[in-house]
Amino acid sequence: MDFLNWLMYFVFSLILFQAFHLITRRKLGRSHKLPPGPPTIPIFGNLFQVGDKPHRSLAKLAKIHGDIMTLKLGQTTTVVFSSATMAKEIFQKHDAVSCNRTIPDALRALQHHEAGLPWMPVSTTWRNLRKICNLHIFATHKLDANQYLRRSKVEQLLAGVRESSLIGEAIEIRQAAFKTTLSLISNTIFSIDLADSTHTSEEFREIVRGIMEELGKPNFGDYFPIANLDLQGIRRRVAILFRKMMDLFDKMLDERMELRRMNDYISTDDFLDILLQLSHQGNTEKLDRNLIKHLILVVT
Repeated sequence: MDFLNWLMYFVFSLILFQAFHLITRRKLGRSHKLPPGPPTIPIFGNLFQVGDKPHRSLAKLAKIHGDIMTLKLGQTTTVVFSSATMAKEIFQKHDAVSCNRTIPDALRALQHHEAGLPWMPVSTTWRNLRKICNLHIFATHKLDANQYLRRSKVEQLLAGVRESSLIGEAIEIRQAAFKTTLSLISNTIFSIDLADSTHTSEEFREIVRGIMEELGKPNFGDYFPIANLDLQGIRRRVAILFRKMMDLFDKMLDERMELRRMNDYISTDDFLDILLQLSHQGNTEKLDRNLIKHLILVVT
């Protein structure tokens, strides 16, 4: 009976929440215009239309409602861009508008939403971190300098596929792509290949795989953000994985800082070296160890 009473109370709260939302929306009138979208049902919005294969459902809905449409996922209003043109428009020309976005509940683990670049509010720290990424990751000269690395990793992937094909061995595409991506990213950030078979790389891969699995699960807290509940335990599990990842980053930071103290140290010019150099120059406001770790977590 206790569980039944709790369930009835929960459903009743959702109905009240939906009613409050409808009343508020009518009061706002036309001051908050949103793109058109499919009709919704009370409480659940468009959740059932999205289903368990959202990539296919969204593609079908886009053919009806256009490249930009509004969906209600539970109690969360979501604007969906379904074309590269629209995505480029919003992220390049209207990036400030797309900031301060809704934060997935799982990414509140370890306060990542406060220190992670994609989720933190627009501020001086946000602008500094964004500038660092634009100058030292996405700049044309940086991408050109790493072109040989990207080509090398793709060639290794193709060689592996070719070898498996010759001996008639099945290939798990997801695993092969994950290994190639991890190798490329880890070489760019740390100048080491975390796709190799070492204890650290094995641990790193398991953590990344675990984070991807947890973030890929439908989260009740994202659709019905009531009382900051973590009913499925996703945020708790992500916090454990984030903490393990931060411990690995701390180890890598300590090792690199120890190397940098040596007189014969030659800079690797990777992303980690650049972040440490900027933090020690003192001209980058509040680029402390915590921000460095959360920024690397985002890039990873």
